[in-house]
Amino acid sequence: MGTIADQRVGRSAQPPITPAPTDSRIPRVRLGRPALLWWGWAAALFLLYATVSGRRQALVRTTGYDLGIFEQAVRAYAHLHAPVAPLRGDGFNLLGDHFHPVLAVLAPLYRLFPSPYTLLVAQAALLALAVVPLARQAARVLGRRAAHVIAFGYGLSWGIASAVGFDFHEVCFAVPLVSYALEALARRRWRRALAWAVPLLLVKEDLGLTLAAIGAYVAWRGPRRLGIAAAATGLVGSALEFKVLMPFFNPAGTYAHAANLAPAHHSLLTTLALAPLDAVRPEVKATTLVLVFAPAALIALRSPLALIALPTLGWRMLSTNVFHWGTAFHYTAVLMPVVFAALTDVLRPYAADGNPLARRHVRASLVTTLAVTLVLIPSFPLAQIAHRSTWRTTPHIAAVRDLLRRIPDGATVAASNRLVPQLTSRTTAVLFPTYPAHGKLYETDGPVPRPNAQWIAYDRVPPESWPYPPGPWPYPAPRQEQEYALALAKYGYVRVAEADGVSLLRRAQTPSRTH
Repeated sequence: MGTIADQRVGRSAQPPITPAPTDSRIPRVRLGRPALLWWGWAAALFLLYATVSGRRQALVRTTGYDLGIFEQAVRAYAHLHAPVAPLRGDGFNLLGDHFHPVLAVLAPLYRLFPSPYTLLVAQAALLALAVVPLARQAARVLGRRAAHVIAFGYGLSWGIASAVGFDFHEVCFAVPLVSYALEALARRRWRRALAWAVPLLLVKEDLGLTLAAIGAYVAWRGPRRLGIAAAATGLVGSALEFKVLMPFFNPAGTYAHAANLAPAHHSLLTTLALAPLDAVRPEVKATTLVLVFAPAALIALRSPLALIALPTLGWRMLSTNVFHWGTAFHYTAVLMPVVFAALTDVLRPYAADGNPLARRHVRASLVTTLAVTLVLIPSFPLAQIAHRSTWRTTPHIAAVRDLLRRIPDGATVAASNRLVPQLTSRTTAVLFPTYPAHGKLYETDGPVPRPNAQWIAYDRVPPESWPYPPGPWPYPAPRQEQEYALALAKYGYVRVAEADGVSLLRRAQTPSRTH
């Protein structure tokens, strides 16, 4: 990091954050063009994220579950309709799956550019935007070099990489909101912090708990009544979404993911008593908990800001859904601003201390952040940008593009999971074989309804793509082959074309109502 004198590149200091007298040894931000630091990082990260996710779409690595589902919802909003997603079920209003009315913000942009790339680019911009307050606060209290490290650590963190590498999700709106709220908390601008945090209620139902955590922090460190009111708003808001709003929109009249919150043991009392142990077993949970704070050398845990991560970590580790426990998918993205804001908060008093040992501690912590980030990059999707396969169009991808072009706009299509996002902007797409069966997720053993779409696009050899292992989803290959054979033999479909394991079928006649 160099000496403190090296970091004082301007002549006048920023206003002090606390009432304490300004220490001349605190690193200062140059007043000339300081914004180039954080906005430069935001631009670079946007290009990185948009490139990685855009190439995944071009290479048929995205999925109907989830990119296709979200595109159907945004497409409906763009045409001033309720966010019905046929992929999720016949007439299924997606607000009954998760409560995310914030998606309507993308409707005007999608109306102008109706494409899955619109969602992916918007997500890249939102995730990149979150670096601005993190880097700005780091520059303010740690210095410019440290700000670069914080920006690098956040921007290439595995939690953000996992979100970029798996389709699109509404949580991308929460990441900059949390980041700006944390900057305001660090500067003791309590009302501004809550102004950034309250919209979390419109992003996803569990994020009211994060608002409650931010409100509790404000009540502890700032205006008590204001903080308590915010915490109550978060708790009541989430409760209403879970208990009233989502059941109202759900065709079944229930919370779609209630099974994930079922008690882990026979009685509620036992479940509560064993919750601390259940949160770290099996070992994948403990591994994830360590990895969340590993980029911040674990010292971020010493900051009270780290407590804001508890709601998200809590519901994930206590969920019965194994997907919530690991490092794949998008579930950790909202935690990354918390980790790096907490790291900056912990290092702040050391950076203000003229003691050489304190400065050495800051340098060692930042070097550790760099090292951990670099070590983890190859294991997560941002590394795909350096893979030769990312920039090569295979014969299989060429076959997919050629066959799907034969499907007319406005048609109804039952397609394999990885083919769906190639079709959702111009057709009405559902998953082949039919999923979810009878509106139920994660149940693939029983009979499935016969397809009734005009077209079937079936891929026997879907490209391997993180985080899924090779092979079809959600049904095993033999089951998919069985349903494909039935479509030809009994359901009135004829093969139009076939190439490189991809088959295109068209319904020759209206199928009868009997199986």
